[in-house]
Amino acid sequence: MRTTSSTRSGTLMAIGAILSVQLGLAIAVPLLDRIGALSTAWLRLAWGGLLFAVLIRPRPNAMSRSALGACLLLGSVTAGVTMLFMASLVYLPLGTASALEFLGPLGVAVVRGRGRARLLPVPALAGVVLLTEPWSGDVQAAGIALALAASLCWAGYIVLTQRVGDEVSGLQGLGISMPFAGLVATAVSLPHLVTSGEALSRDVVLLGLLLSVLVPVVPFTLEMLALRRLNTAAFGTLMSLEPAVATVIGFLLLGQVPGVFAVVGVGFVVAAGVGAERMGAREVIRPDQLLAPERTG
Repeated sequence: MRTTSSTRSGTLMAIGAILSVQLGLAIAVPLLDRIGALSTAWLRLAWGGLLFAVLIRPRPNAMSRSALGACLLLGSVTAGVTMLFMASLVYLPLGTASALEFLGPLGVAVVRGRGRARLLPVPALAGVVLLTEPWSGDVQAAGIALALAASLCWAGYIVLTQRVGDEVSGLQGLGISMPFAGLVATAVSLPHLVTSGEALSRDVVLLGLLLSVLVPVVPFTLEMLALRRLNTAAFGTLMSLEPAVATVIGFLLLGQVPGVFAVVGVGFVVAAGVGAERMGAREVIRPDQLLAPERTG
C-alpha cells in the first residue's frame, strides 16, 4: 500500500506519543524511588483524569450506550496497564518488564495485520529482546505475571482507543475514559495513600501534575488521533519503537550507555517501524470524525 499523508501524520503522532512517554518516565525515576510505583501511577492517572475532565468537559449524555461503555472499558484498561506495569518494576528490571509488556502491541500487530504486515512484528520482537536482554538476569514469577497482565491491558487499550476514536467525536472519549481511569487508580491506591503521607506532599503533587502532562495527557491524545489514521497492526508495531527511544533518552538524560545488543536491537525495531509506516493506512476513515483540517479517505 502506498504511503499516504494520513499515514505519515499518524506515524508522527505515534512517535510524538512515544517521546512524551519516555521523557515522562525519565522524570519519574526519582519519584519512583521516593513514593513507590503505586503512588506514582496514581498521581499520573489522577492528575491526568482531572485535566481531561476540565479541558474537554465531556458530555456522556450525548453518547450512545455502546460508546459510553467503550469509554469506561478504555478507562479501566488504561488504569490497568499503568498500575500493573509500575507494580512489575518491583520485581523485574525495567528492560525485562518493558520487553514483556510489548508483547501486547506486538500481539495486536500479528492478529490485525494482513499479508506482509503480519511479518513486521518478527523484527520488532527480535529488536525488543535484543534491547532488553531478558536472559541477562534472574526474573521472578510475580513480576512476569504482572508485566504480562500489563501487556494484555495495553493490547486492549490499542483496540479500544481506536473504537472510541471512531465512535465518539473529538476528544470526548478521553474526557470520559481518563477521569474513570483516575477513579479506578484512586480506589486501588486509597489504602496505601492513607498510610503514606509522602505521596500527598505539596512538591510531590506538583511534580505529579507535570508528569501527568507528559504521561498521559499528551501521549494519549496523540495516540487517539494516530489511531484514526493508522490500523491497529501498524500502530502496535510502531509502539515497538519505544524501547529504542527509551535507549536513546536513557543515554542522553540518565547516562545509560547501550551495549552492542541494544544497538542492533534499535536497528531491528526501526526497520519494523518503517515497514509499519508504509503499510499502515486504515482502509476506512470516517471524515466526519477527524479533527485535523486534512480529510482523506
